[in-house]
Amino acid sequence: MTDSTARHGFETRAIHAGQEPDPHTGSVIVPIYQTSTFAQDGVGGLRAGGYEYSRTANPTRTALEECLASLEGGRHALAFASGMAASDIALRSLVRPGDHVIIPDDAYGGTFRLVDKVLSQWGVEHTPVHLSDVDAVRAAVRTETKVIWVETPTNPLLGIADIAALAGIAHDAEARLVVDNTFATPYLQSPLGLGADIVLHSTTKYLGGHSDVVGGALVTSDDELHEKFAFLRNAAGSVPGPFDSWLTLRGLKTLAVRMDRHSDNAERVVEALVSHPKVTKVFYPGLVEHAGHEVAAKQMRRFGGMVSFTVSGGEQAALDVCAGTKLFTLAESLGGIESLIEHPGKMTHASTAGSALQVPDDLVRLSVGIESADDLVEDLLVALG
Repeated sequence: MTDSTARHGFETRAIHAGQEPDPHTGSVIVPIYQTSTFAQDGVGGLRAGGYEYSRTANPTRTALEECLASLEGGRHALAFASGMAASDIALRSLVRPGDHVIIPDDAYGGTFRLVDKVLSQWGVEHTPVHLSDVDAVRAAVRTETKVIWVETPTNPLLGIADIAALAGIAHDAEARLVVDNTFATPYLQSPLGLGADIVLHSTTKYLGGHSDVVGGALVTSDDELHEKFAFLRNAAGSVPGPFDSWLTLRGLKTLAVRMDRHSDNAERVVEALVSHPKVTKVFYPGLVEHAGHEVAAKQMRRFGGMVSFTVSGGEQAALDVCAGTKLFTLAESLGGIESLIEHPGKMTHASTAGSALQVPDDLVRLSVGIESADDLVEDLLVALG
């Protein structure tokens, strides 16, 4: 990223940061360096770019990482093969046996599985906490606490955490604050600027934006943390390939315009749901009655494209709604241009069944796409009956 690009607005940086025309050919779009290895000038003599092997570094991936760092306002970014790979590298770099992690009490099912089923075997303990309750978070901190892991908005109940307040608690305890910014994206929220130490993304979702690539990312301004992440990523080999990196970089170019449309459509969907007699509750931080609305309005540009709601009639009614849509595709994942619907209890959050993080069985989650809002509302109303 050039100094002049660093001074530009978000939309400009999304298109230009790390993406200067190729110096050899003039290609306006970053090439896909589909190679596993690079010629050296001699034994141990790397060429000007410093590349030797694509597990360690690849020019297409470098371009993606420079753009991600710019958009999140960090000095460093690393891309990974998936969001869970990024989560794994972050946690394994930050905790050791006997350490303690605070997680959201409605964390993403994959994150809960990693902490509860994998890291627990390594002697790492965790406590689920309602992160919107700052006093509860402070009370959960132990001398062994090394990480406060934040999702805001959370998945799937769209809870909101005060990033600045939690950063203060984490730093007072000499712990690190990690913010999963997947739902909000850097266009809607800037956790590093609010005091977070690390930002995590499943780039599979909004950053890629087209449901055609799987990836993850970690962004930080801490040089030491970056070196730890980079070392472990190289040692473990959890890197995205050049084409995956290129697809994600392509998605970033339109992130701002897509997020505005996702937010527009979500607001229309929410308006229809709150007045429907079969909908018992709508979870969306843009609603004034949402418990985290005031904090969300302070730290977010807009409220995003994710909406959850509960229906009267219990689990079967929720399953019927999921089966009854035509434009909302029944599928896991989120953040693509197409609208998706799912039943978290039996799909993305099945791993939380029987735990303190179990989600309501009458809950439906929507990833609102960028289709015609009128068509999406009609589709939901038909499914609700």
